[in-house]
Amino acid sequence: MTAQLADKLRPFGIDYVDAMDRFGDNAELYERLALKYLDDGHLVALQAAMEAKDYSEGYSQAHALKGVAGNLSFKDLYECAALVSDALYAGEYEAAAKHLPEVERAHALVVEVLEAWRDGTL
Repeated sequence: MTAQLADKLRPFGIDYVDAMDRFGDNAELYERLALKYLDDGHLVALQAAMEAKDYSEGYSQAHALKGVAGNLSFKDLYECAALVSDALYAGEYEAAAKHLPEVERAHALVVEVLEAWRDGTL
């Protein structure tokens, strides 16, 4: 089952094998926590902060999103969030804004597959 699930999640930027290493092969715990991501508000808060040019808050939200994505082995989302977080930390606001659509795309893919997993259609 692990290999099958890993193969299904990989195209959406989720490294299930890495997740099982992180979670001590506790698939139920990982599923429960991964599905909680569907209620995560960091991307919405990041978008609002960037729109308002509140780059301090944007950094906080991007950094938090990066942390959540990293802990859940959402590899693509982690990498994209890191680009925004690092750019904001460095004061490179235009670069951060340029990378925001990549975060949004990676987030959308994660949400798509998590909803399918939750609904039993994965």
